[in-house]
Amino acid sequence: MDKVEKKLENSDNVEEKILKAKKNGLLMLLVYLILLAGAILTIAVNGNIIDSGNYTSLNIVFLVIGIVFAALGWIMLLGLKLLKPQESLVLTLFGKYIGTIKGEGFYYVNPFVSAVNPAANTKLGQSGDVSDGIKIFDKSNSYQSTNKKISLKVMTLNNSKQKINDYLGNPVEIGIAVMWKVNDTAKAVFNVDNYKEYLSLQTDTALRNIVRQYPYDVNPHYQIDTTGDGEPDDGSLRGSSEIVARRIKEEIQKRVEFAGLEIIEARITHLSYSSEIAAAMLQRQQASALIDARAMLVDGAVGMVEMALAKLEENGVVDLDEERKAAMVSNLLVVLCGNHEASPIVNTGSLY
Repeated sequence: MDKVEKKLENSDNVEEKILKAKKNGLLMLLVYLILLAGAILTIAVNGNIIDSGNYTSLNIVFLVIGIVFAALGWIMLLGLKLLKPQESLVLTLFGKYIGTIKGEGFYYVNPFVSAVNPAANTKLGQSGDVSDGIKIFDKSNSYQSTNKKISLKVMTLNNSKQKINDYLGNPVEIGIAVMWKVNDTAKAVFNVDNYKEYLSLQTDTALRNIVRQYPYDVNPHYQIDTTGDGEPDDGSLRGSSEIVARRIKEEIQKRVEFAGLEIIEARITHLSYSSEIAAAMLQRQQASALIDARAMLVDGAVGMVEMALAKLEENGVVDLDEERKAAMVSNLLVVLCGNHEASPIVNTGSLY
């Protein structure tokens, strides 16, 4: 990972430039409509004059200007850009990056600039995509959106569940939801080919890298160092989900910083053993729980027996030799540790 980071740092990075464009789109639209009306009027008036035969070269010039504007004046409309809150446009002029427009408003820019968004047609398992553009259908019945706006909203990426081997080699299924947003539009557009696919791939990679450092659950038979400090700890995927999620977030952030993306939060949405070992792991958990319960019962029973013998001896209720003490201990342990209720037997004869 260090070598990759060095290569990314040494590569050519594009710095984001925020254009201070004026929100004069409505004014320019009105100017175009006025000019268009003037061009139509000029064509009509000068056309009638020329038809009457009483015209000059100036009438011909005005007629040509009116026709040219009526035919090509629509190019002015290409400079109109409408942005909603939390949207942006990355603009290039003849292949050169000239800046980014941010903030809601009706803008007018150079009509020859083009908006760039290589991820406009990419739909992941996420929220927050800007999808109000025109849809153009191709031969495969799929569509391509002409909308090139980049959303600056916080979006949620919910990748599909993955099957990953944990630290002990057990296959587990895990799913993760990542909340993210575009922080630098220039890096997102120009540093990677498709920033949405790049985020999805890096999320899967970071998830695998972190999950394989943890066991699914704490295993007393293994001393595992999950933090990298050289000391064994009790970290696990099931018991340390907050820590695991934070480490996944930090790992993803390191990988997508180059693409101008910011990771807000990462949360584990699904965690379970893989289906092929789920039944065996359930039996192991049940056996472990049964052993723990039995150990607690035995500890409690031994304490109660010790207390009973101490009380009998202290109060002088009965004087028992070692053999009788052993028999009493045996009977009490059977009663206290048994699965079923005891059936008492009343001895009406001699104690001995």
